[in-house]
Amino acid sequence: MAHDGDQPGDIPYTDLWARPGFLIRRLHQLHVAVFLEECGDFDVTPVQYAVLSVLYRGQALDQVSVAAEVGIDRNNAADVLRRLERRGFVERIPSETDRRAMLNAISEAGCRFVEDAHGAMERAQDRFTGSLSKRDRERLTNLLQRVMLDNNDSGRARLKTRDEE
Repeated sequence: MAHDGDQPGDIPYTDLWARPGFLIRRLHQLHVAVFLEECGDFDVTPVQYAVLSVLYRGQALDQVSVAAEVGIDRNNAADVLRRLERRGFVERIPSETDRRAMLNAISEAGCRFVEDAHGAMERAQDRFTGSLSKRDRERLTNLLQRVMLDNNDSGRARLKTRDEE
């Protein structure tokens, strides 16, 4: 329904192609498809690879910390970590500071997997943004980071930001 003085089509965001949320959702679908095409031989999802990438930095983390590093909720983190542990990529080790807590560490097999799959992951990123110049890729990344950070507290799972490290 048009507002006073508005003509049909003048209402903001009636066109799906003008809705940032619609475009981001569609881009996410396309990114997952490209990622799976490039990384298909490795049988890994983008979220699983993100979790392995966080653990690859070398620090063993509890489930809540893994979730915050990747921006997923604790239950999803637990599921991803269980799947990675079954594949031998993650090991659960007791915390030295809290004997009730278990930490997640990347195994040697997990490190090799990250290193072996890295080229495919890079190809997926390059292919996804391949139509953009280097400058536009950097600009897109900066804009996406800004929108993400400006809305970080709105989601179910808050992402730990670089400022919080």
